[in-house]
Amino acid sequence: MDLPLVVPAIAAIPYYKGVQLGFTPWVEIDESRLRDFVTATGERNWIHTDAERAERESPWKGLVAPGALILSLVPSLLPELLVLVGWSAAINSAVEDLSYPTPLPVGSSVRMTATLGRSRGLPGGGCRLPISVCFESDVSSEPVCTGRVVYIYYP
Repeated sequence: MDLPLVVPAIAAIPYYKGVQLGFTPWVEIDESRLRDFVTATGERNWIHTDAERAERESPWKGLVAPGALILSLVPSLLPELLVLVGWSAAINSAVEDLSYPTPLPVGSSVRMTATLGRSRGLPGGGCRLPISVCFESDVSSEPVCTGRVVYIYYP
């Protein structure tokens, strides 16, 4: 499949139910990205913020990325996989069934894949679209984040 998948109109979204999109390019989760995220969110957990202590005491022997940092990549990576034509506004209305099956060591990379769910039309021509996402890393065979994000698109 060529990426991104281009859906020609909001009204066409239901025809794409179950379509699994490919993978985004790899994104490195380095210390700079971690530092920016920690500063923006006020994160205080030492496994995300104290490199010396994490190396000494954590089971992963180093810093691990906060799950919320991984999830925060969805809005920037989704356009790599999906382009929807004809919308003027979109909101992320929910995150469902979120799971972080394995930690992501800082310095590793992730990529995302997505599967389009069953959409529902809304008054005025809008559409509610659940999208299952899965992040894999370059250091584990197990996903580092799975869940479903729900976007509402307005014409």
